[in-house]
Amino acid sequence: MSTYLYQKTNHYFGQLASGTEKCGEAELKGLGATNIKPGYLGVYFCANQRTLYDIVYRTRIFSRILAPLIVFDCHSEKYLYKTAQNIDWSDFLTLTKTFAITSNVADSNIRNSQYAGHVFKDAIVDQFRDKTGERPNVDTHNPDLQLNLYIHENKARISVDLGGGSLHKRGYRAQSVEAPMQETLAAAIIQLSDWHGERPLHDPFCGSGTLLCEALMKQCNIPAAYLRKKFGFLRLPDFDATVWNQVKTKANAEMIQIGQAGSAAPHVEQASLPAQALISGSDISTDAVKAVRANRAALPDAGKIKVRRADFHDLEGFDNTTIVTNPPYGIRLGDKEGATALLKEFGDFLKQKCTGCTAFIYYGDASLAKKLGLKPEWKQPLRSGGLDGILCKYELY
Repeated sequence: MSTYLYQKTNHYFGQLASGTEKCGEAELKGLGATNIKPGYLGVYFCANQRTLYDIVYRTRIFSRILAPLIVFDCHSEKYLYKTAQNIDWSDFLTLTKTFAITSNVADSNIRNSQYAGHVFKDAIVDQFRDKTGERPNVDTHNPDLQLNLYIHENKARISVDLGGGSLHKRGYRAQSVEAPMQETLAAAIIQLSDWHGERPLHDPFCGSGTLLCEALMKQCNIPAAYLRKKFGFLRLPDFDATVWNQVKTKANAEMIQIGQAGSAAPHVEQASLPAQALISGSDISTDAVKAVRANRAALPDAGKIKVRRADFHDLEGFDNTTIVTNPPYGIRLGDKEGATALLKEFGDFLKQKCTGCTAFIYYGDASLAKKLGLKPEWKQPLRSGGLDGILCKYELY
């Protein structure tokens, strides 16, 4: 077994969405990481083995946690192939295990990310074929080993994806609606709202319930990867099953029922929602409400998410509530004019029926923020899924 870069340095890299860097850094610090430094589209950090497993299991903000195997100058596909073959891939794979590669290339002699990944894949399978006469299979949907290749300015880094794939895939999304919010973005929005269960949280455009599910997971301290079936660190040559079982057992034991999480839910006197609903949502779409009910069913304490079909115009309003939502915008609604009209009406609803509340509204199209007719306390750009969105906070007096 060779010694790899992450073993020598205890250095790792976490990928996250632009705008969520401070959330990610705070999360890493809280989970015990050290030497946290910002990088391009992510954060570098140090962690021992136990802390590393805990980060992968609990992180809500990061989409990938990468363990670097090797960093090298890479000016051609031939050198990429040769260097990749210098790694003993039997440390990570057997012929019965599958693998996949994500690759990203920028400002380098190798210009095509897909081609770079293909060269990298050939180096791995050719090594096995030369040694055994057989090769492991690629599985892009559910691989046993997910590898990451990153080349920037002719400097390459080969890493193991410790989550075994994007960590935004929590495992609770049984049903979806058009343009669902990515789970890591929803978690960042909940964190930026500074909501800790001290008062009710409601999403009046809840869609398939991603914000609601992330609020429940945070409030009940449910590890973000609680439902995950595979982890990439299981394929590391120095994987320690005893340490992993201890980490997972401890994290699961620290989950709490929502009645114990923070302050007790205050009594909510409004006809539109059940009393004692700490986390609730509504949507005009029947399909959306069905999706929320299907998705929440996978989570512990799922019954604490209350949802109903309702047009926000028909809600009686809210008091002393945190409103967190992602209203339909041009891409989802079909036209920007319709989104503009809806936002103006929603702004009137907030002004007239939600005094004493705080609203956190995420716009997938940042230009729509001014259509609400309310002045935000602050704005936070958040880029996710190819959208240059923005989160705005509104105090409603």
